[in-house]
Amino acid sequence: MPNELLKRNREWAARQEADLFDDLTDGQSPRFLWISCSDSRVPANEIVDCHPGDLFVHRNIANRIDHDDLNGLSVLQYAVEVLQVPHIVVCGHYRCGGVKAAMETTDHGLIDNWLRPIKDCYHRCHSELDALADEQARWDRLCELNVVDQVEGIARTTVVQKAWQRGQNLTIHGWIYHLSGGLIQNLGVEINSPEQVPAIYRIAPSQNEPAREPSASR
Repeated sequence: MPNELLKRNREWAARQEADLFDDLTDGQSPRFLWISCSDSRVPANEIVDCHPGDLFVHRNIANRIDHDDLNGLSVLQYAVEVLQVPHIVVCGHYRCGGVKAAMETTDHGLIDNWLRPIKDCYHRCHSELDALADEQARWDRLCELNVVDQVEGIARTTVVQKAWQRGQNLTIHGWIYHLSGGLIQNLGVEINSPEQVPAIYRIAPSQNEPAREPSASR
């Protein structure tokens, strides 16, 4: 079975334009940091019809990046500070198994620690969620709220805050993918300045790093 993947790789490489791999070898300059779920039904490049090099991708269970996630924060820092991406997209999806597990009281083992922030999100929004009589509707809504929570959380990181202080153009978007139909929905949550972040989460400008004029959009 693994050999089948190698065969498909050779066939895929043979179909690409001749100069594609030369361009990729020279380096990468993606315009998007794409944060999504590890779910096999949500392939990042395919659902937005992008080529290699277009997206800098980070995927994990239920598309989470939290303040204690050194892996996710390292990806965020590299994308923002080194690659200078102007857009961060958090793309969740409906019928997310991680979100569903977070709604349950079942012992799922180690993953329960990872899902804890989603439980916290449910707790904060329990009045809205518990008012939905249909379990599927609650599940769908929590998938959406989990994305919103991530957009807000990323905006509160020191990586993003410092980027804005440097005058870097950076916008965080919240989207969600429909497994039935393959379409992405814009949830209407978008943050592109510290003024959209609650004051308690804003960091004071460093005395050693004066703010610069905003850079041109890419």
